[in-house]
Amino acid sequence: MRTLSIQRESFPIRGVFRISRGARTEAHVVTVTLTENGTRGWGECVPYARYDETLDSVIAEIEAARPLIEAGLGREELLTVMKNGAARNAVDCALWDLEAKRAGKPVWQLAGLAEPKPLVTAYTISLDTPEAMGKAAAENADRPLLKLKLTGDGDLERVEAIHRNAPKARLIVDANEGWSLEQYLRYAPALVDLGVEMIEQPLKAADDAPLAGAEHPLPVCADESCHDLHSLEHMVGKYEMINIKLDKTGGLTEALRLKAAAEKAGLGVMVGCMIGTSLSMAPGVIAGQGAKVVDLDAPLLLAEDRKGGLTYEGSIVYPPSRELWG
Repeated sequence: MRTLSIQRESFPIRGVFRISRGARTEAHVVTVTLTENGTRGWGECVPYARYDETLDSVIAEIEAARPLIEAGLGREELLTVMKNGAARNAVDCALWDLEAKRAGKPVWQLAGLAEPKPLVTAYTISLDTPEAMGKAAAENADRPLLKLKLTGDGDLERVEAIHRNAPKARLIVDANEGWSLEQYLRYAPALVDLGVEMIEQPLKAADDAPLAGAEHPLPVCADESCHDLHSLEHMVGKYEMINIKLDKTGGLTEALRLKAAAEKAGLGVMVGCMIGTSLSMAPGVIAGQGAKVVDLDAPLLLAEDRKGGLTYEGSIVYPPSRELWG
């Protein structure tokens, strides 16, 4: 007999995390726990307002599928029962963890993958004034890869301040749909000169068609535009990379399929995250193996992570312990 429990939890963020759409001081997550014959598996998701998700709506989605989940629903069936998004992610990851613990095998073996290795993650500097972002860059100048949240006006000054204060760090930037095409074409050459290697989602997802006909002096990575396999077909020609987040794909099952399909289509892969705990990041470490860019730094941005969380050494994140997940 399988039982499902759902819990909403909050974890304080260190300071304020800002992007072009707003700011927050807490990470709100939904945790799903599945217990079957004394064995427990769990998963975490982060509802995201940009995709019309709330804690209540995500919990309602999971509750709607409760009878099937408790009756023994598997990961493949789950793909047809729940839509992609945060709710399915929590259930899918809990199913992976439950299956691994019941089988006495790690998730990577169940998925037919090589044993995971430590990864270098980007470290995010949230949106602020050039002076404040430059100060944050100086405090993290020894990190190999910095990700900068941008918004539009004043962004060149922000990147200049960061490059000046962390000259040895590799840089990627994320506009979170905050730019126009004209801004991308104007900023991109200057950003290349400042050492920026890639930009995430400069244009709104609904208005990204012009990217197909524009020059790309700076490679562009789809985030809000690419969620799952269904959306992948619309990325070729507009983007050089896609950002795979399990809260968008609806779990590790779809994330692994999307990753394989993207690589086959010639697109680079980035594996990213929402602001959650180590329980959210753990499946991402599995998906992030071999990715061109990994951005699984959310626990580093929290004032307090979940107990027994992932091990970070600087910007190196280690695979999860079996006790945490998988």
